[in-house]
Amino acid sequence: MKKILAIALALVLTLALFTGCASKAATSSAAASEPASASASAAASSAASASASASASASAAASASASSSADGDKIIKVGASSTPHAEILEQVKDDLAAEGYTLDIVVFDDYVLPNQALADGELDANYFQHTPYLNSYNEANGTNLVAAASIHYEPFGIYGNGVTDLKDLKAGATIIIPADDSNETRALLLLQQEGLIKLPDDASASKGVTTLDIVDDGGYDIQTVQADTVAAQLANGNAGTIAVINGNYALAAGLKIADALAIEDAKGDAAQTYANIIACRSGDENSPKIQALVKALETDKVKQYIKDTYNGAVVAIF
Repeated sequence: MKKILAIALALVLTLALFTGCASKAATSSAAASEPASASASAAASSAASASASASASASAAASASASSSADGDKIIKVGASSTPHAEILEQVKDDLAAEGYTLDIVVFDDYVLPNQALADGELDANYFQHTPYLNSYNEANGTNLVAAASIHYEPFGIYGNGVTDLKDLKAGATIIIPADDSNETRALLLLQQEGLIKLPDDASASKGVTTLDIVDDGGYDIQTVQADTVAAQLANGNAGTIAVINGNYALAAGLKIADALAIEDAKGDAAQTYANIIACRSGDENSPKIQALVKALETDKVKQYIKDTYNGAVVAIF
């Protein structure tokens, strides 16, 4: 009997020992899991904080970008010939600044790049050409540029090298004219106006003519060259040579309209047909920037500046 009681007591003690160990193991496991859970929670919190910070940074960058874009909309970038176009544009910088716009004038020395830059979106507008030239450029290049406003007219003039009167022009004399479609037409019409050549009866600015259409060249040697080189070629040509020169290039070369041997008839349709325009991409002509530019230019202040500065070589047409 004692032996049985001893065995039973041993079993109870063993069972109690195992229960204690199991309890300690569970406690130890729970204790071990608590730091891991806290660490995971801290990591999650840190990740959430980083995500929020990144989101805030992205939002700030987007706001900065939007602000920068808005600021960019207040810059009016205009391509122009140096004389008189860029000079006229300089007169309205302060007026546009008062309206919240910055006028950025980009000067070009030829007649091709300003339209290319406008079509490519590098400019908001350009100011150097008349509508017939613009139409010719659009047709040749597949662009869709339009006139937003007519600003001024530059009478074409005939200038001489050693010639003071067209009546003294000798047979066989060289006559230099611009080569591009619209200006070639304009030069030939002026030569006909002065009785130097004969064109077809239906010759007109809208229809266009070239040297190939001349009915009677009067015995003169008519040469077509790039518009921006006409003045230089006249100066370097033989005495007795004359040239038909665009108003802006004549001004740039130091030639005065008062010295011209002949000019276009201001009472004809030349003033309207060949008015120098503000050009822009189709659809932009009513945009706030283009409207602000046109409004700034079409003022009595600009009209008076043109009159006082160019003495008839440039005539305001608004």
